[in-house]
Amino acid sequence: MTRNLLRRDLAEEITARVLDGRIAADSRINEVHLARELGVSRTPLREALIGLADRGLLVSAPNRGFLVPPFDPEEARQLYPLVAELESLALRWSSPQDLAGLTGGLDRITAEMTAELDRQGDLSTLDDRWHALLVSRCTNPHLLRLIEQTKPLLKRYDARYFGGIERSRESIDEHLRIAEAIRVSDLAAAVELLARNWVKTLAYLDDMG
Repeated sequence: MTRNLLRRDLAEEITARVLDGRIAADSRINEVHLARELGVSRTPLREALIGLADRGLLVSAPNRGFLVPPFDPEEARQLYPLVAELESLALRWSSPQDLAGLTGGLDRITAEMTAELDRQGDLSTLDDRWHALLVSRCTNPHLLRLIEQTKPLLKRYDARYFGGIERSRESIDEHLRIAEAIRVSDLAAAVELLARNWVKTLAYLDDMG
């Protein structure tokens, strides 16, 4: 149990470093240095790295160890529609009654996002909380696992391409409309708005060429 927890904690720490750029894209992970820095042996570290490679966040290269893949706009164009489909499906796997009970919590997180944006802070963690709450009533654990595994791949592109006040305010407004559709029991509208929230982001990537 302790070893499993250590491996999970290491995977979370490495994921955070990849997402915030401390471990840069298109770079090799120095296992000796990283193990020393984290105060662990290389065995659990390597197990965590293998797990992240299995999930696609890292690449295992023969004779080179583990690499952070470069940014690939085509991958982003595949990931955003995929997450849109997965989260939309999670809403369909949730009962309307259970979803209706989430709207207060969704609105509170959205209000926190607005306040954080006014402070010019980072909305990433709050956005993660909002989407996690939105799909939390899904009764299909396999679907939830797929979402959990796919989101870190997508978040690399969020941090790289899709910041900015204009897009953030637009996204907050979309979050409010999704919650309102759930509040009035219009699941079809909520699913459509949710999918649009994810896929619309790709327009920003296309604008950048």
